[in-house]
Amino acid sequence: MDFAYVFKNKIIQKVGDYVERLTVLGCGTMGHSIALNAAWAGMDVTLQGIDEQNCEAGWKSLVRKLDVLEDHGLFSGSEAQQIRGRITMSISIEEAVKGATFVIEAVPENLELKKSVFTRLDGLCGEHVILASNTSGLSPTSIASEVRLPERVVVTHFWNPAHLIPLVEVVRGEKTNDDTVKRSFDLLNQMKKKPIEVKKELPGFIGNRLQYALFREAQYLLETGAASKEDIDAAVTYSIGRRLPVTGPLQSADLGGLDVFSSISDYLFSDLSSAEESLPVLKELVKKEKLGEKTGEGFYKWDESFSVEIQLKREKELIRYLKEDLAADHVMGGNS
Repeated sequence: MDFAYVFKNKIIQKVGDYVERLTVLGCGTMGHSIALNAAWAGMDVTLQGIDEQNCEAGWKSLVRKLDVLEDHGLFSGSEAQQIRGRITMSISIEEAVKGATFVIEAVPENLELKKSVFTRLDGLCGEHVILASNTSGLSPTSIASEVRLPERVVVTHFWNPAHLIPLVEVVRGEKTNDDTVKRSFDLLNQMKKKPIEVKKELPGFIGNRLQYALFREAQYLLETGAASKEDIDAAVTYSIGRRLPVTGPLQSADLGGLDVFSSISDYLFSDLSSAEESLPVLKELVKKEKLGEKTGEGFYKWDESFSVEIQLKREKELIRYLKEDLAADHVMGGNS
């Protein structure tokens, strides 16, 4: 193990109008990836786990991601070492948030757990500290319901894998103030993310509502026997999946002609799935504990070789897009 359980005096990073010190709570799938993203962007970050085993697992996952990025030429070995050196591990929340000005919570997706974490943070952190949750759909108002200063609570929803997916949804609670949103955007821009503001608090925010609308229709098509699971997936990956990285649904409609899209909507919407819960095929898989890759079977069978193949393929494609984003940012920066 090559990390220390100590809080170090870090070089403070200037973000927007503020000098921020970042702490991420949670070493799991999202937490270690968010911390990696921050360190890669040149920021010093403290990453907190519940115990030594949790920290070690998070650190190993982080180092593996670093190795993949290095193998793809995104930085040199010496730069990878510098990135690792910007990350401090801690098993103590009290130590992890000491001196922090911005805390991102990335604990499991359970409302009561998150509320308890934020109540604890509320007592540990000064009034100037932003408290952000990485929830993928829970209400920021509910998360902040027992916090003394709910105006400094906000959602910053990163997408998995957080170090490769640019989008972060910034979601206000009922009492979140403008300064909190501005500091969140400043921090995320420093991390080279693409933040969007969700102006209305609603379940699932923006990205997941769009994702689950597609997933509901995919379930319906499979349920009714319209096509095989392979062909339903192929219908996305080899059509709309190819253009969505450039044009989202509304811009695609503009390019296709709004008269055409309106006409198709008029006859198609009434035939789309309007299911209000998971469909029977999915419910049956869950009942049988066939939960996907993590259990070895879901809609597909996931042996080790297939799992590695698909995950590496996805990671390679995301890195390709990330390289394009970085190149475009470099050109824009050079022209400014």
